[in-house]
Amino acid sequence: MTGLLKGFLVSLYALFIAADAPAAERAITISPAVQREDTRRLDAAMAKLPPQRPGVVDAYVVVAALDADPVFGREAREAGRVLANRFDAQGRLLVLANDEGTDKADAAATPEGLAKALNSVATVMNKDEDVLVLYTTSHGTPHAGLNFRDPQRGVALIAPDQLAGMLNQTHAKNRLIILQACFSGQFVDALSAPGTVVATAASSVKSSFGCAAGNDWTFFGYALINQSMRQPDTFLRQFRRAQVAILGWEQGAGYEPSNPQISIGSETAAWLAALDAREPKAATAPVGRPPSEIVH
Repeated sequence: MTGLLKGFLVSLYALFIAADAPAAERAITISPAVQREDTRRLDAAMAKLPPQRPGVVDAYVVVAALDADPVFGREAREAGRVLANRFDAQGRLLVLANDEGTDKADAAATPEGLAKALNSVATVMNKDEDVLVLYTTSHGTPHAGLNFRDPQRGVALIAPDQLAGMLNQTHAKNRLIILQACFSGQFVDALSAPGTVVATAASSVKSSFGCAAGNDWTFFGYALINQSMRQPDTFLRQFRRAQVAILGWEQGAGYEPSNPQISIGSETAAWLAALDAREPKAATAPVGRPPSEIVH
């Protein structure tokens, strides 16, 4: 698929979502039975979260696949495992995604469930010492936000100010926010803060790539999570390495560069260093197939 065609299809999809959800967030239609099961599973997972360790900068990780396309669920479930290992957060992890066979998440993702998961993490973490890590993967709409779509749970848009509101309700001072979606750079201004790092798959005006439903990973997820973050290094160097890899793949496929963004708050150095110091010393092998659009 050429970059021009990709851009056209993304714009067409954005128009569809915008027409389907004229407000910033559309009310989610969900059956009582599905809602009860979602609540049961999320409550059970939240109840298992361990308390933070005094004097240790603990990471609490929330991962959400906000779209039902299988690529996002596959990416989210494996990203949870990689991020928990990378940030010494085993047990301090909530993954919201659809299940696929024996590969299970903690619960399905909805905007309401995401807010609930973030607030639950906030109740057990030290809000001044620990780090809230959020990774979302989905489609995105320009000048609107992250797309939520699930056949059983409805359609919605999560706008930058809405996600900022969810995060602010946690009162977590230290945050690492990683957003995989087209146009995700539109969230940088709304989410930036002195104690926050915001990393996005694309600028506010660019598409990202690799979201074919049959893929195991998007370009951004494969480069950052499945490759760079499995290699011992600082997070900032891992992100820069992913940027270089993505640009090479985009150039090879003839795509217009997505231009991943990163915003580094002025008060993040200490907690970044603490998490980097505890990362695994041995590399791990990538899991799953590279995105089908990558030209070898």
